[in-house]
Amino acid sequence: MNVSRGEQPPWIVSDDLWAEIAPLLPPRPPRRYRYPGRKPLDDRKVLCGILFVLYTAIPWEYLPQELGFGSGMTCWRRLRDWNDAGV
Repeated sequence: MNVSRGEQPPWIVSDDLWAEIAPLLPPRPPRRYRYPGRKPLDDRKVLCGILFVLYTAIPWEYLPQELGFGSGMTCWRRLRDWNDAGV
């Protein structure tokens, strides 16, 4: 990874770019009242995780949880959902 000092890594979504992307994403389905499960991860964090995997060419399961992007499976599922929605 060649990220110079002071430069933002290419997988970090800027505020300007997010302002353009966010309206294109489908809304998350409402959580169930009973047994709601885990709260869904923020779309922006998941998008950063997807970009990290694509940029570094690592397998989804090797996405480091320490980066705060969620698991590789979470990112993969969200990418699948967005793809199915036509995004």
